[in-house]
Amino acid sequence: MTTAAQVLAGASTDFLKRFSPFDQMQPEALEFLGERLLLSHFAKGSAILSPEMGQPRHFFIIQRGKVQASQAGNVAVTEYATMTLSPGECFPIGAISAGRASTNNYVALEDTFCYQLPARDFMELMRISPEFHVFCTQYIASLLNQSRQQLQTTFSQRAAEQQTMTTPLGALIKHEPICVTPDTPLRKALETMAEQRIGCMVIADEEMKPVGILTQSDLLPRVVLPEFDLSRPISEVMTSKPHVLSATATAYDAALEMATHAVRHLLVVDSMERLKGVVSERDLFTLQRIGLRQIRASIEGAEDIDSLQRASQDIRQLALNLIAQGIGAEQLTHFISALNDALTRRIIILELDRHDLAGIAFSWVAFGSEGRHEQTLSTDQDNGIIYDPKDSNKDEAKTRLLAFAKDVNKALDACGFPLCKGNIMASNPDLCLTREEWERRFGAWIRQPDPQALLNASIFFDFRVLYGNEKIADELRRWLNNAAKGNSAFLRMMAHNALQVTPPLGRIRDFVVEDDGMIDLKKSGARLFVDVARIFALRSEVESSSTVQRLRQAGQKSGMPADELDAMIEGFHFIQLLRLRSQHLETEHDAPGDNKVHPDRLNELDRRILKEAFRQARKLQLRLKLDYQL
Repeated sequence: MTTAAQVLAGASTDFLKRFSPFDQMQPEALEFLGERLLLSHFAKGSAILSPEMGQPRHFFIIQRGKVQASQAGNVAVTEYATMTLSPGECFPIGAISAGRASTNNYVALEDTFCYQLPARDFMELMRISPEFHVFCTQYIASLLNQSRQQLQTTFSQRAAEQQTMTTPLGALIKHEPICVTPDTPLRKALETMAEQRIGCMVIADEEMKPVGILTQSDLLPRVVLPEFDLSRPISEVMTSKPHVLSATATAYDAALEMATHAVRHLLVVDSMERLKGVVSERDLFTLQRIGLRQIRASIEGAEDIDSLQRASQDIRQLALNLIAQGIGAEQLTHFISALNDALTRRIIILELDRHDLAGIAFSWVAFGSEGRHEQTLSTDQDNGIIYDPKDSNKDEAKTRLLAFAKDVNKALDACGFPLCKGNIMASNPDLCLTREEWERRFGAWIRQPDPQALLNASIFFDFRVLYGNEKIADELRRWLNNAAKGNSAFLRMMAHNALQVTPPLGRIRDFVVEDDGMIDLKKSGARLFVDVARIFALRSEVESSSTVQRLRQAGQKSGMPADELDAMIEGFHFIQLLRLRSQHLETEHDAPGDNKVHPDRLNELDRRILKEAFRQARKLQLRLKLDYQL
């Protein structure tokens, strides 16, 4: 016969299984926990735990309601200022583990129910449950690993769906078909191809039934060399009886058809034989698993911008595959940056063949997120040039470099990296400078740190060479670190600027959202870590431009505890991962909301980790605030 105690224990464990780490614990440990929990009620406004109560006698797990944790007494670097805890969250992990009084006041924000576990049973649970021990000692890292597993499951399924050769051709058609009638003048058809950026033109009759096709590869033998009159109808140069497959045919059928007949485009029709769209050889390629090696090979072997445009799309597809394989945010952004670097270098090499830069030594430099190896899937251009005219006339060398840079910027735009709205591009004369000119510019910002100078520093101080002599950038970096370290007023102003945006954590609600109900993960998340890491690097003379490496190296130099550093870095990684996930699934390059997330649409685990990540950002800002007494 089941006793009342067993029923209550069962209800407790059923609730706990919805949350980490209890959903990972072994049945014996979960049973041990369930048998020892007591459910207590705390009225709105009542104190649950405070430093004055001494060493905590119980470990609390919120069952219903909200609890506010606020720092008691003087603010310490290792504690949070204020945070709101929700159902499934626990406290006080640090105090009860260390056998000391809590440094926080815990107050019920509304009528709240908490499970209480006696302190001695908490320590025993730590001993018998490895999962609970990991949770208590590596809180955010443990949550992040679970979230990554959830992401991996979600993206694996999505990647599998997108990468199967059994996909119906109808599912590959994303846009309305573009076609012309047989009597359309060839010039008009070619203009449409150029405007729509398509590789072929379909010719269809009045009933939308395809009667012919003209591809880019047809233009040279049929139009250019014979000097065909562009005012004549396209029907005179089209391929009649094009290869057609039903929308219900599979990608495998299309691949077989293309291989058998040596064609690169197939027309897809519905049950009435009306045109639905076109499937290309490239479309079928993107269904297969795209690897780093293949993309690098396609970039390095590209002979034109069209080939690099396709490679840019492949980079986006690779990011999806890597998420599906459980790759972390740091590795993922490095992969993206490495491939984008290779693509940029290839564009530079192709453009060098068209420009005479003999006698001019130069380095193509990336700023901002690319300079930090932290590019996500939605990013514009931030680049410049450091040059040495050598024996050439300085003004003449700059003129030639600017013409070259303009073509590189244009090609990058064609490959999915939009022109910078703020004109932070190498084609801007103000960003094509000799090393001495860059030093004077950086020096002026450091000596007179007005708001514009601080904004410039936040962009241009994160730089690295993508093409050319890296030594010149290394020398500039050493000069910059030395100049910044010696100007405490500049660093203090940068610190003040970095504290103007605070983590969007609410006192009552979990998050403070913008008017559209969203959180900007770039402005209110990643930026907080990036800005503090930059200041740490400048004052510690860390040469890396990567946010993570700056935190690690500068933190170690300043004696920050390793576990504290790890938690901060994991928080940054999770925010980057959320940005990548949102951009890849929902947006195109430079879309208006590509860095935003709606917190209410996140699952419970991701909400908890995002909240913890913002707390880590707050701890990082608090350390900066104490360092500069702001």
